Amino acid sequence: MSPRNGLFKLPGACRTILLAPGHRGSHQLSCLGANSSRLSSYQTLKTAHIRSGTQLSARISTTAIPSVNPDTQEKPKALIEYTPPTTGMLSLLPSSWVPYAELLRLDKPVGSYYLFFPCVFSTLLAAPLAVPMVSPSTVVGTSLLFFSGAVIMRGAGCAINDLWDRNLDPKVERTRLRPIARGAITPFNALAFTGANLLAGLGILLQFPYQCLFYGVPSLLFVAAYPLAKRITHYPQFVLGLTFSWGAWMGFPALGVDLLQNSAALTAAGFLYTSNIAWTVLYDMIYAHMDIKDDAKAGIKSIALRHDKDTKKVLTGLAITQVGLLAAAGAAVGAGPVFYLGSCGGAAVTLATMIKKVNLKNVKDCWWWFVNGCWITGGAITAGLGGDYLVRYIESKQVRSKESSLQ
Repeated sequence: MSPRNGLFKLPGACRTILLAPGHRGSHQLSCLGANSSRLSSYQTLKTAHIRSGTQLSARISTTAIPSVNPDTQEKPKALIEYTPPTTGMLSLLPSSWVPYAELLRLDKPVGSYYLFFPCVFSTLLAAPLAVPMVSPSTVVGTSLLFFSGAVIMRGAGCAINDLWDRNLDPKVERTRLRPIARGAITPFNALAFTGANLLAGLGILLQFPYQCLFYGVPSLLFVAAYPLAKRITHYPQFVLGLTFSWGAWMGFPALGVDLLQNSAALTAAGFLYTSNIAWTVLYDMIYAHMDIKDDAKAGIKSIALRHDKDTKKVLTGLAITQVGLLAAAGAAVGAGPVFYLGSCGGAAVTLATMIKKVNLKNVKDCWWWFVNGCWITGGAITAGLGGDYLVRYIESKQVRSKESSLQ
């Protein structure tokens, strides 16, 4: 670099003094000293800035930052999308019918069985009280009529429930793909379809003696009230029990036994009804444990949430109540040992087994016992009642045979 080029890099005041004629002595030295001082101050500030920056970088680099392990980090649960049924009865239906079949829960018929069993119990309990005692073919025919009514009325009840819960079902994993919740059926169409089902149920009810109409219609109040009960009480299962157990009254008038004229029949029906309420609360408490986390988030009340820590104690108390009331119903109509061994003993053993083995923290296990417990316990009670009826029917035929031979 030439001296002249270096000179022009100095501040303007120094440049003027150095270039002015006759001013190169002490003025040069003072100007250079000032410039040197300024350069020294600049270098000092620059060095301090670099050091502070280095220290800040070092401090940042040495700060502990928590590491995230992708293998242990909790991942959001993937939501399952709706897929049309590819197996079973629903896969054979036209695609436009499938949402309505799902609304009736035709793909999950266990609810219809639970609604049907109290009807069978009361039919078998009432059969020996009929005068004359009804034949087995009449018992079977009446039971089949009850079964068709149970399927239709359970479907109507599910539709009413889904209409009430159309804003809650999308918040619960198990129910968010129901036809109304996912938008496959509009609320208006669901309401119209429910009305058609209720009319079909009325048609079946009219096939029974006319007295059944007066006993059957009041149950609709409980059908409509159950979804509301989930919003105001932790015991909606009790309201469900009032609804699903209603068939315990129906078998008596269906076979011509007048409950208002026959005190034994009325007492037996009352005990049978309350026994079935206890059974309904029991199995639906197990069912409620499948949704216990989602129900808590959505603000839905249930007995499972209320007594989560003491569920098995509550189940045990309900089982004892159910069997005790069932035995009282049998005693009211003079049932024999077959009933006590088969129905009461069978119910006690099957319920105890279920309560002991069910894993309430496992959704699949709760569902298995809910589905199969219906047939295990319901089948045992039916077998005992059926056996007692057949024994009494055979005995009554023998008595009539002896009476006719003496005439």
